[in-house]
Amino acid sequence: MGRTRWWIGIFRMKTKIHINQHIIKSNAKTGEREPVITCKTYKENRYGHEVHIKGDSKVVYSPDKPLSCGAKVWIETEGEVIVL
Repeated sequence: MGRTRWWIGIFRMKTKIHINQHIIKSNAKTGEREPVITCKTYKENRYGHEVHIKGDSKVVYSPDKPLSCGAKVWIETEGEVIVL
């Protein structure tokens, strides 16, 4: 399979969710279907094709202070996050 790990599960803690544009481009080029959604917590990164957020969340645009991966737009939540 591909290089990306993906996981189905539920977790609750501060989570930042963003879309990996490099994987989208790679999928388009190679025909693969690697997960493009990344859910980051202080402990780990989870990858999926679909995310359900239960609880409050906010969308953040921070071009001057992006995430360490380079994302400038992401969703933040402390609610329950289900990654599929």
